[in-house]
Amino acid sequence: MSIQPLPAFEPPYLMTVFTSVRTGEAPGYAETAVRMAELVKEIPGYLGHENAHTPGGLSITVAYFRDEAALTEWRTQQEHQRAQKQGRDEWYDSYTVHVATVERSHGFVRKH
Repeated sequence: MSIQPLPAFEPPYLMTVFTSVRTGEAPGYAETAVRMAELVKEIPGYLGHENAHTPGGLSITVAYFRDEAALTEWRTQQEHQRAQKQGRDEWYDSYTVHVATVERSHGFVRKH
């Protein structure tokens, strides 16, 4: 199996970019991350997400949503809000969230 980015989606849609640096200690983080990945898939209008991590500890998650209603449902989901609070209290030294509307999207896959 090869690693592939998510496919290009039909615009317009929303994307959130969550960039973070975690604390050294993060008990419960991995389990919560798995749970959040499962939970977000239940949101109608959720399109997918991608993660990347640098050797220096920067983590980037880009999530894609069909519309504002889907993003709002995810942002206000109670279990997600509890995880956000725990992240601020325990897991993150810093983070930023950027939300944008995607106007153009295209992709490429090499034929082998």
